This record gives sequence, structure tokens and C-alpha cells, in this order.
Amino acid sequence: MNELILFAGNSNLELAQAICRDIGISLGDAEVKTFSDGEIQVVINETVRGKDVFVFQSTCAPVNDHLVELLLMIDAFKRASAQRITAVVPYYGYARQDKKVVPRAPISARLVADLLTAAGANRVITMDLHAGQLQGFFNIPVDNLFAAPVLLEYIKENFENDTVIVSPDAGGVERARAFAKRLDTQLAIIDKRRTEPNMAQAMNVVGDVEAKTTVILDDMVDTAGTLTQAAMALKEHGAVGVHACCSHAVLSGPAIERISDSEIETLVVTDTIPLNEKAKVCDKVRVLSVSRLLAQAIQRSHTGSSVSSLFV
Repeated sequence: MNELILFAGNSNLELAQAICRDIGISLGDAEVKTFSDGEIQVVINETVRGKDVFVFQSTCAPVNDHLVELLLMIDAFKRASAQRITAVVPYYGYARQDKKVVPRAPISARLVADLLTAAGANRVITMDLHAGQLQGFFNIPVDNLFAAPVLLEYIKENFENDTVIVSPDAGGVERARAFAKRLDTQLAIIDKRRTEPNMAQAMNVVGDVEAKTTVILDDMVDTAGTLTQAAMALKEHGAVGVHACCSHAVLSGPAIERISDSEIETLVVTDTIPLNEKAKVCDKVRVLSVSRLLAQAIQRSHTGSSVSSLFV
């Protein structure tokens, strides 16, 4: 009865199917459609009673539609007597709204965590949360995986040992330091000033990047303002090459135009979020898959094996 079965919403079917191939199962039979007035309809076409159900959905654009799809699917499985329901959310939307930065503001990341729990999720598997402490917003187990193994392998294969890993802001220093340590290379930090949401101005570079190839490392790229300002600052401080790696390719608004016109030579992303049409035709953007990493996490969660070795 405790059979592993994976269902997916409409956010990233290609990655969901890749995970199923890696596990060796078929994607669960479910229909997630929209009524003419915009309401979402979920129909599960196979029995899940007593099954170990995994619901795959990235809460990427359109964020609210994909979030509601996820909540309705979880509720459907709960009412269909699934033994356990795990929400697999490679990209956790609203994660940046994790504290009150101005008076009378919501803590949206906590609200989304409460919604997933209230809908009936028993566990969450996610990747590269914007802030690790978001795991504390949940009263259920959370496995926060990292895309580091995939990105590290790419950097080792494509860059020399004297490459400098760069954090685009103070918040990403811990992530960048971990990469620099694993690669046995140097670390630099961009001193950034943010004047308003989605607007950033890079002011200074802490560290030696002169005559070095640099790799900017971040958890996500949204409008690419931070990334392109960082690239400009690195070039002004003598870097001979500027590349970038991130886990989540949000790439909204003018992101692709900014990247195309910037000093960045390549932007390496993972497939936690499917590329939009502009990003697909940008020759600077390269995609690495995290399907095997997520497949391993799902299999280990299903069998009760340790997931700790995946947290690198």
C-alpha cells in the first residue's frame, strides 16, 4: 500500500517528468485545469488511498496560480486518504518576504508555510531557500536541498583554480564562502546598497579580483539589477572575466535585456524554474538539471533513509 507516487501541477512538468525517469516511475494521472472565470479545478484520476504521495510544484510565475494549484492538489490527496503527502517545491515563492521591513507589512513567507500545512502537507522538500531560517516557519519537517553539487561540478569543469567566487551582497557571503572553500579558491564580496525593492546599486568590491576570472554566486536572479551592477563593479576593479551562477532563474521584467547588455559572459542556472521565452533565446543563459538530486531526496524520504548526505 505504501507505494511512491508523484503528481505534478502545471509549473514545471518537464522537470517533474525528468524526476520520474530518474526514479523509474510514471507521473501520476491528474488534471489541473482552469474554469473560464479563472478558478482552478483539480481532478485526480487514480487511487491514492494508503499511498506515499509527492506533489511537485514550483511556485514560480504566475506565482499565485501555481500556489493555489499546489494547495488544491494537497487538499485533494488528503481527502482521498493518502497515507502521507510531501510537497516538493523546488522554488519556494514569497521566500524573500520573510520579515517585516516596514510597519504594517505581512510576513508572507510564514503565511505560505501555514497554508501548505493547513492544506494537509506532512513534509516539504525544497531547494536553496532564500534564507535557511525559513524552515522554522513550518511545524512539519522540511528538507532544504542545495544545488551546490550541480553548480560546483560545472565550475570545476569550466574554470581554472584561480577563479574568484563572488557574493553579490552581504546576505550571500556564507553560500559563497562554502563554494570558495570547496573549490580551494578566493572569495570576494560586493558591498551593495539597495534603495528600493528590485533596485540595487553596487558600490564597492571587498577582495582582490584584479586580473582574475570571477564567478558571481546567488540563490536567485529576478530582475538582474543586483547581478549586473555587481558585474560592472567587478570589471571596474580589474576582473578579466565575469560569470554568474544561481539556483533559481526567476528572470522577470527587464532581466534578460540587462543580462544581454551587461559584462556577464555566462549565466548558469538550474531548472527549478522553467526558462521564459526571452531567456530561452539568450545565448548567455545555460541550464543545468537538478532532477537527479530531487529524485534522490524523494526516494530517500520514501524509504526512510538519511537525506543528510544531500545537504552539501
